[in-house]
Amino acid sequence: MTDTFSSQRFSIAPMLDWTDRHCRYFHRQLSGDTLLYTEMVTTGAIIHGKGDYLAYSEAEHPLALQLGGSDPAALAQCAKLAEERGYDEVNLNVGCPSDRVQNGRFGACLMGDAALVADCIKAMRDVVSIPVTVKTRIGIDEQDSYEFLCDFIGTVADRGNCDTFIIHARKAWLSGLSPKENREIPPLDYPRVYQLKRDFPALTMAINGGIKTLEEAKVHLHHMDGVMMGREAYQNPGILAQVDRELFGRDTPLVDPVAVVRSMYPYIEAELSKGTYLGHVTRHMLGLFQGIPGARQWRRHLSENAHKPGADVRVLEAALALVADKIPQEA
Repeated sequence: MTDTFSSQRFSIAPMLDWTDRHCRYFHRQLSGDTLLYTEMVTTGAIIHGKGDYLAYSEAEHPLALQLGGSDPAALAQCAKLAEERGYDEVNLNVGCPSDRVQNGRFGACLMGDAALVADCIKAMRDVVSIPVTVKTRIGIDEQDSYEFLCDFIGTVADRGNCDTFIIHARKAWLSGLSPKENREIPPLDYPRVYQLKRDFPALTMAINGGIKTLEEAKVHLHHMDGVMMGREAYQNPGILAQVDRELFGRDTPLVDPVAVVRSMYPYIEAELSKGTYLGHVTRHMLGLFQGIPGARQWRRHLSENAHKPGADVRVLEAALALVADKIPQEA
């Protein structure tokens, strides 16, 4: 990546049940420069779980692991494992609207304890050399003043030695709203995040929340070091095909979505041989042809056939036949 750009310049948000390893491999076929994030993984799952919660493909780099947890020692242990496994960044979730207050608490409730977040970041930074970052909200419940936000950022930056923050430009209600409602109901406040960057110019800051187009991303980049896109990148992944050219200044060829689908075949066949169901991969690809005639038929064919026994890349080829000849060709 070009040295003049922050590694945070454009990223895809960590989203539970969405940004799994199959999703990330697919997104990487569309953009080489976008920073990808894992789903949030709790420290307990990594330390005590039976599965390999850190598995990923080398093709996914640059890749960040998002951790959920609030015990500095456990976070440090997981950060060290992440670095050993080759992750490019570790990110602490201080944005998930969880109201848990047990020992395993994580997410936005941690905004109420900046000193603990600082201790968590410092514990991780002390044992790894890769970046350790924080994803947070602009406030929680009634603690939503600008002063509160500045105190939180200042404490975590100074005491935790944290130099990179991704700010979701909404506050979180810890009770009364579901996680989905917390992504939609609290109003976005982009100017507050811009002000935060002006008041902490030495820190690297990316903005997240409600960003739907690369044109919007460019506007934010006039004020911020980076943009994190969430649901739009997932539901309309074709948008990622323009990122390297539009946001990173790459002189790369235009991405052909049909070629992207076929570039997935070796990966899919390898996964099928391990017992993965085709639908576990193709569910992330449904939105690829959004806005192109035949997109609905593409989605329907995959949705109806990818979960059938024995489904393989022939299902994708049949789905492509419904849309491939309708894609506008560049002059």
